[in-house]
Amino acid sequence: MRAIRLHEFGPAENLRYEQVPDPEPAPGQVRIAVAAAGVHLIDTKLRAGMAGGPFPPPALPHVPGREVAGRVEALGADVESSWLGKRVVAHLGPASGGYAEKAVAAVGSLLEIPDGLTDEAAVAMIGTGRTTMAILDTARITPDDVVLVTAAAGGIGNLLVQEARAVGAVVVGAAGGPAKVEVVRELGATVAVDYTVPDWADTVRKELGGREVTLALESVGGELGRAAMGLLGAGGRLVIFGGSSGGASSGGFVKVSTDDLYARGISATVAIGPAAMRRYPSLRPLEERALAAVVSGRLTPVVGSRFPLAEAAAAHAAVENRGTVGKVVLIP
Repeated sequence: MRAIRLHEFGPAENLRYEQVPDPEPAPGQVRIAVAAAGVHLIDTKLRAGMAGGPFPPPALPHVPGREVAGRVEALGADVESSWLGKRVVAHLGPASGGYAEKAVAAVGSLLEIPDGLTDEAAVAMIGTGRTTMAILDTARITPDDVVLVTAAAGGIGNLLVQEARAVGAVVVGAAGGPAKVEVVRELGATVAVDYTVPDWADTVRKELGGREVTLALESVGGELGRAAMGLLGAGGRLVIFGGSSGGASSGGFVKVSTDDLYARGISATVAIGPAAMRRYPSLRPLEERALAAVVSGRLTPVVGSRFPLAEAAAAHAAVENRGTVGKVVLIP
């Protein structure tokens, strides 16, 4: 089969498209003919040799990719024969192996893809969707909220905009560049702004006509994150779930001091990380909820960037340059 392999940590160009042996499912595993593989910001960090959230840098050589959807084509020992031929989606965890034409997964990680749901939509929800569910549990959006979502055209951001609108909140979506702003507007945001424009926060204040942001869902960090926090009114809630402008060591995450909290009585909460892992000893319920939200029509994941498997390096570069919309997928 063909797969993407990493032999040396470094830039996106280190991802190589190679011929490798088909993986064989061990007892309790299945082999999936991959129809779509998800690309995540964490994948780019692991490729560079950094830790990606809870995942340490992998041993090399390495086939990246932790999110796959496709059809079960082979069974390991002790796996029920009924799985053969089923369309499934799975999160592969630290084992990875998803950037390939075939991947193995533990049978306990499999979720059958409901009829009518595409492989791309399923793979968009198995990791990104489950994270979104955890964020929403922390945020507790109400119809009375004015919700600001940064990176609102991203894989998680677009889902947060949709859910906030479904709840009945006023939604402000901030995205980088006119094309992404148009996507956010089409998702139903009450206000859609370009955060690459210097006075974007003033535009938000003007558009809200005196209303204040009560909840900021923040994943960009840096100065943009500070500006988002500055839009919160007294008693507002800041929910942090990323820092795509850089890692913790480079100051990417939004900086929050006790002075910030005390001066306006705002709160700040981290929606992912160790606390979330303790809160959700099993992530399967979050995955099931994410898929159910799509089946019901409540959420529709935006899959705006598709790359052939052979162009995984280009997909990584696009993610790192924040040039993508919605979920990024590789198609073998």
